[in-house]
Amino acid sequence: MILPIVAFGDPVLKKKAVDITKDYPGLSQFIANMFDTMKNAKGVGLAAPQVGVSIRLFIIDASPYAADEDDDDEDDETAELKDFRKIFINARILEEDGTKWKFNEGCLSIPTIREDVERKPDLRIKYMDENFVEQEETYSGVRARIIQHEYDHIDGILFTDRINPLRKQLLKRKLTDISKGIVDVSYKMKFPLKK
Repeated sequence: MILPIVAFGDPVLKKKAVDITKDYPGLSQFIANMFDTMKNAKGVGLAAPQVGVSIRLFIIDASPYAADEDDDDEDDETAELKDFRKIFINARILEEDGTKWKFNEGCLSIPTIREDVERKPDLRIKYMDENFVEQEETYSGVRARIIQHEYDHIDGILFTDRINPLRKQLLKRKLTDISKGIVDVSYKMKFPLKK
């Protein structure tokens, strides 16, 4: 089932999400719904707060990102992204390392806006998988970037919180319009200020 994606301005996007246990009601169906929702919106990641549920859960399927890359020019990272599909429950980033690098990010909760965001290129993360088996892994490059973006959502942080304050001020009207539903979007959304 496709769920509505919560738009910028909804308080759930600014809340720090809570851990869950393996007996969380309807968890496997909720995860399936999140994958349906993300695929429908042509996203590569989706966090539970983005569909209005403030729990520490996010999913990733980077295959659409890899498909956008030129097939004749495939590198190792593009190949890794094709198979990068994961579920992260109760995640904790243990370490981020390296020299910060800029990358143009967007967000399903903030449609039509893309901005360069600086993040460190390497991370180590601990999380529970969909079977509640604890995992600890390291990621780098674009895979780390996608994780960091989704991880921010479960901590109540949006990518617009990480951009230059002057740039954010220039986007203020666009962000308000998104909250009101004054935006052209091809997927189902819930707008906090829509009358």
